[in-house]
Amino acid sequence: MAIQRGDAVGSTVGDAGVERLKADSVGLAGVVFMAVATAAPITAMTGNLPIVVGQGNGAGAPAAYVFATLVLTVFSVGYVAMARHITAAGAFYGYISHGLGRVLGMASGLLAVLAYIVFEAAVIGFFAYALRGLVAAQLGVELPWGWYAAAGLLVIAVMAWFDLHLTARVLGVALVLEIAVLGAVALAVLFTGGGPDGIVGEALDPLNAFRGVDGTGTGGAGLGLFFAFCSWVGFESTAMYGEESRDPERVVPRATLISVVGVGLFYVLVSWMIVSGNGARHAVDVAGGLVPGKDGNSLFFDPLGAHLGGWAVTVFRWLVVSGSFACAMAFHQCAARYLYAIGREGFIHRALGRTHPRHGSPHVASLVQSVIAAALVAGFLAAGMDPYTHLYTLLALLGTMAILIVQTLCSFAVVGYFHVLGRHPGTAHWFRTLVAPLVGGVAMAGVVVLLVVNREAAAGAAAGTLLFRLIPFLVIGTFLGGIGLALWMRARRPDRYARMGRIVLADAAERSDDAAPVGA
Repeated sequence: MAIQRGDAVGSTVGDAGVERLKADSVGLAGVVFMAVATAAPITAMTGNLPIVVGQGNGAGAPAAYVFATLVLTVFSVGYVAMARHITAAGAFYGYISHGLGRVLGMASGLLAVLAYIVFEAAVIGFFAYALRGLVAAQLGVELPWGWYAAAGLLVIAVMAWFDLHLTARVLGVALVLEIAVLGAVALAVLFTGGGPDGIVGEALDPLNAFRGVDGTGTGGAGLGLFFAFCSWVGFESTAMYGEESRDPERVVPRATLISVVGVGLFYVLVSWMIVSGNGARHAVDVAGGLVPGKDGNSLFFDPLGAHLGGWAVTVFRWLVVSGSFACAMAFHQCAARYLYAIGREGFIHRALGRTHPRHGSPHVASLVQSVIAAALVAGFLAAGMDPYTHLYTLLALLGTMAILIVQTLCSFAVVGYFHVLGRHPGTAHWFRTLVAPLVGGVAMAGVVVLLVVNREAAAGAAAGTLLFRLIPFLVIGTFLGGIGLALWMRARRPDRYARMGRIVLADAAERSDDAAPVGA
């Protein structure tokens, strides 16, 4: 099935009766901003880097980010090849349905829905935790964290009602500020020659990616690598905005590569300078909680204050809040588009596939996502749980496990699409669509294993909860439920089964080799 790209917003087409998203809402810069904002550099760095340094790879943390950059770049090669021929709001759902079949496509689609649904609530927990502490410290106002979470969810719900252009602008401003402050401290350390050990060149030794915090064995290396990879979660959202972007067959591939490589180089620079600014041994001690009065945030606050002054630390703390809000808003957009993609194909409920008559936004799916996120937050609040220790940590682990499995399947779907099914032989290439996806898929499967092996350490204090123990079963149950639904549809509703993962833009769907040049 295909959606025609016309001028009337919210129009329906053919016998499919499908309402489409508003076309030409965002360009290359907007898609890049939303993808990178979903990865949330300032949240990823302040939340993950202290763990990579203190419990993972030690002073060799930058090498873990180098390795992750290389693997995700290889993964993106196949992902980009698929994006040049298929544009759909469901992204992974559509890709896997075309490459591995509708059954695995539906299972993967439900896993992706699960991931993005819980990601918004998870990051709202971090947002509420950070904002509550900051307001209490600087303004002396003490409020329960639930008020901050509710305010964040409400603002996101209102903004998501409108077209993507508004969200892209807000995320763009937040992202520029995040990059500016992280870049400022990194460059300050670099141009002043580093900290007590100077510029720690050995931190980039590739072998450090596979060494533990003590620098000799492998203990902790898996945990460090997992959190390094976790810092990119959300970059793949570029494909979700294809229907709303200008010239999607070129915008999506370019935005994906820019996001992966750009974010990777930035993470390497920041992690390298943070380790250098603190000194190799001191950085490990601070991140590991071995220095009285210091915690993971001190890795950033100390060099920032030393090079730029106390005002910069205050600004940084506020940007952590705005960055986490931007990240939650970006995940909301992802979840809404997955719900919309499944809804317009007649699954769960057709109303999810409706678009706003004026703004062209997936307003019904967006509203449903807001209700689900609010219910998740309310559940943790009613249980008396902490917004960071429990809400953020547990839901982030659940979502990360789900999305990494989907990313792994997506790599193999590229091979299936181009080489098993033989689609678009003009695009098929021994490296781009065969070797790179296979290597990327195996590497992503390895990251899933790292998560499973290290999940208790990653959960920290939340590892003793019932939800933590249920995470693997929730992921497996959702995947098997998707397989069951697809098989039932194939037997009882063949017309709906035929639509599964096949609603894509008419002028972008199954593009010919001539219409999608490899070098685009």
